[in-house]
Amino acid sequence: MNQHAQNITHWDARIDMAAAFRWTARLNMHEGVANHFSFAINEDGTRFLMNPNQMHFARIKASDLIEVDANDPETLTGPNAPDPTAWGLHGGIHRHVPHARCAMHVHSIHATVLASLKDSRLPPIDQNCATFFNRYVIDEGYGGLAFEEEGERCAALFDDPKKRVMIMGNHGVLVIGETVAETFNRMYYFERAAETYIRALQTGQELRVLPDEIAEKTARELEDYPEQDVRHLAELKAILDAEKSDYAH
Repeated sequence: MNQHAQNITHWDARIDMAAAFRWTARLNMHEGVANHFSFAINEDGTRFLMNPNQMHFARIKASDLIEVDANDPETLTGPNAPDPTAWGLHGGIHRHVPHARCAMHVHSIHATVLASLKDSRLPPIDQNCATFFNRYVIDEGYGGLAFEEEGERCAALFDDPKKRVMIMGNHGVLVIGETVAETFNRMYYFERAAETYIRALQTGQELRVLPDEIAEKTARELEDYPEQDVRHLAELKAILDAEKSDYAH
């Protein structure tokens, strides 16, 4: 066990989170010192780990993550207060969406381009796009920065447990899951899918859209595919370890 883990709880989750932050930055899916990831650490999900306010993803270490209580408004005071928009969006998700143990919100380029289109649907034009067939919700009601009221509104849109991606119209993307590995993997592949679709649109040619039954079959097969998310994150951590990164400190 890392010496830092002796006095800090939920160390394994912190390491996974830190690795996810580092790779999100490396893939240029972050946005300056904005955007946030969170991971629930109690049974009802109302206490969660989150990145510190205004800290770049590329520098975040496991020990840097702060603990946030979604039911304590005093959380917004003091030296370790989270970003108010992070409190609003992630607090709302963790209060009202019990299956959202982890939540990742980014303004990654291609997902945000998709969210900026009048029609933000993602048609199943390839295997990655088919992964999300009938498994996302589109937020059509952007109301400004994600303070508490906006967070509550967004949380209410996750009313179907099968749908774990929110295309946030005029904003970005919000991905939820049971674990850090699952959520990061989903976020990664959604950005890949969005990029494929946006680049296909840029050709101006007619799209080859899969039939609904094939898209649904593909989505189910990928949901049942063994341990891809766990192995994906494990490989990224192995690369960071080989580079002697300090993410796990």
